[in-house]
Amino acid sequence: MHVVRLAREDDLDRWREAARGLACAGVPADQVLWQVGDASADLFGEATPSLPAGGALSVPKSFMALANRALLHNEPQRWAMLYALLLRVLRQPGLMGDRADPALRRVTMLERQVRRDIHKMRAFVRFRQMQDDDGPRYVAWFEPEHHILRANAGFFTGRFATMRWSILTPLGCLHWDGETLSEGPPAAKGDAPSNDPVEAVWQTYYRSIFNPARLMTKAMLSEMPKKYWKNMPETALIPELIAGARGRELEMIERSRTAAAMSPATPEPPSPRPRPDTARRRPADS
Repeated sequence: MHVVRLAREDDLDRWREAARGLACAGVPADQVLWQVGDASADLFGEATPSLPAGGALSVPKSFMALANRALLHNEPQRWAMLYALLLRVLRQPGLMGDRADPALRRVTMLERQVRRDIHKMRAFVRFRQMQDDDGPRYVAWFEPEHHILRANAGFFTGRFATMRWSILTPLGCLHWDGETLSEGPPAAKGDAPSNDPVEAVWQTYYRSIFNPARLMTKAMLSEMPKKYWKNMPETALIPELIAGARGRELEMIERSRTAAAMSPATPEPPSPRPRPDTARRRPADS
């Protein structure tokens, strides 16, 4: 039994290195045990001192793109699932195009859930301002479903490059000082500030752009599930805005009717002039 130790829940580099060596050596999937952490022993004995050296593998790019996302899922068996799929892809290069394959469909579902979690983090992180010894710092609390924190770091350092910020999560933390990104241990929600003065401005803006005539509650909940509401300042207004949406819509309709009634009547356009008779006249009989 080959036991592979991974340093972290998102240790993609170690998985790729080990999977390449094991696959080149022809090690079956049921002879590999994937573990995360530094446990010294397990029921199957010590970790393999040295894994087979990796060689060159011809793997479709679509497989690696799928694996790089699916391995960030919180599914405990994802490492084994992807290694087993890798062995099959090496034997059947066309497998990646078989949408009916159960194993491929399962891994694809993991990838989609991770991709959605990455998108939700980018959309729903809300920074709150606080002060420390170096001035203002913006701190956000987020609860990811999967191991996406490091995968999303580049997005936030690029978008908020000039800010000093921290993103705290139960799985770990990211800290940016304007030049260097550092990591920290898991945090609790109480470690993040609960509000700041800017939130009142943000809520006023959100209230002003809310259009009751375009309210689609089911679509909104699909895009912004309620589990994210507790960490977003504007969502405190949503129940109130939904409850009053019909009344505001009727007010908008009534104002529109009143404005139309008070505006001067538009004159009717002049009747078109009759077209000249362009028919060729027959010459008179001589």
